[in-house]
Amino acid sequence: MKKLNTQSPAFQSELKALLAFETAQNPEIDRIVADICTDVQKRGDAALIEYTNRFDGTSAQTITDLILTQNDLQAAFERLQPEIQTALKTAAARVESYHQRQKMESWTYEDEDGTLLGQQITPLDRVGIYVPGGKAAYPSSVIMNAMPAHVAGVKEIIMVVPTPKGERNDIVLAAAFVAGVTKVFTVGGAQAVAALAYGTESVPQVDKITGPGNAFVAAAKRRVFGVVGIDMVAGPSEILVIADGTTPADWVAMDLFSQAEHDEIAQAILIGTSQPYLDEVQAAMNRLIETMPRRDIIEASLGNRGAMILAKDLDEACEIANYISPEHLELSVENPQEWAKKIRHAGAIFMGRYTSESLGDYCAGPNHVLPTSRTARFSSPLGTYDFQKRSSLIQVSEQGAQKLGKIASVLAHGESLTAHARSAEFRLKD
Repeated sequence: MKKLNTQSPAFQSELKALLAFETAQNPEIDRIVADICTDVQKRGDAALIEYTNRFDGTSAQTITDLILTQNDLQAAFERLQPEIQTALKTAAARVESYHQRQKMESWTYEDEDGTLLGQQITPLDRVGIYVPGGKAAYPSSVIMNAMPAHVAGVKEIIMVVPTPKGERNDIVLAAAFVAGVTKVFTVGGAQAVAALAYGTESVPQVDKITGPGNAFVAAAKRRVFGVVGIDMVAGPSEILVIADGTTPADWVAMDLFSQAEHDEIAQAILIGTSQPYLDEVQAAMNRLIETMPRRDIIEASLGNRGAMILAKDLDEACEIANYISPEHLELSVENPQEWAKKIRHAGAIFMGRYTSESLGDYCAGPNHVLPTSRTARFSSPLGTYDFQKRSSLIQVSEQGAQKLGKIASVLAHGESLTAHARSAEFRLKD
């Protein structure tokens, strides 16, 4: 891992270089994705079947071969060991409980002249959630994307998940059952995103698409935005740990590994206020790496984008954290709630030495779909509010129209919009 010191004259430039990540679109990927999206839009199910067979190595003859119903999801759940069933249900219940508290409600109030103003909250009609498949199974992604939609009151939750060689993962499908998914299409890639965005003969068009995917999925989500809503175009996973030296070094080392093992471009950073403690964590990492099945990925990630930063104190550490604006921030310090007040930018804040980031990934309750690549400066975690929308309510009384009409008339004439002005003036008594 790179070693940085805030007292070095080159610290700011070194930090900026550490955080730099090439987010430019790949023209070749964009070209391929554009062709796939256009083809799915034109040929519907036929194109979807063709791409699924080509890219996933399946042998679907009709779209029916790629559809799973709630009965199929329930059967997958019932095939699991009781321990896994309980874990899924417990995690889903905690996520549901947390997201219930995010649910927005409609409200109104009246002016003194009887004019009613307010906001009406309604759920989206239908959403699509993308769940990665292939080398790994992500039941947690199913729960984190589907449950807030379910809590928001979305009537139809359509899930797409690739099944390479036709291999279906029971834990993923069981998670869909537990989280209230309506129907599953075993398709993935840009073709799945296009099908959700434009609709086909069998795949219903959705209002919003959420969930992570590879570069082709990200490019497809970017392309269809505007036709449908999307959650975000996420970058590599990130963790930043601020440690005051009171947490066992092994714990911190493994917390850094937990994000580094995602892929070679994930980022793990540790900020400490004591060089001996940073050395202790480094020694723990050197020892524990021998036990990691994904050692090669972890070492590549830490070598590519990892760092240890020596700060003069925790105040400075918090300011650095605000600049980094990490996806996951662990405050592995005494009195973490007090230090959390100094954090302005982070996707999720994990407070105290017993709060490992991995608990947030699976079962703590808050959503694990979080802003990356410094976008926590202006965006928020996925939540119930992402599946609800707001409509303004305006009911002007006769008395209110006399006052507001004159104001609107003056402003409309000022903009040379005569019909706007006359529309308001027609309602004036004098």
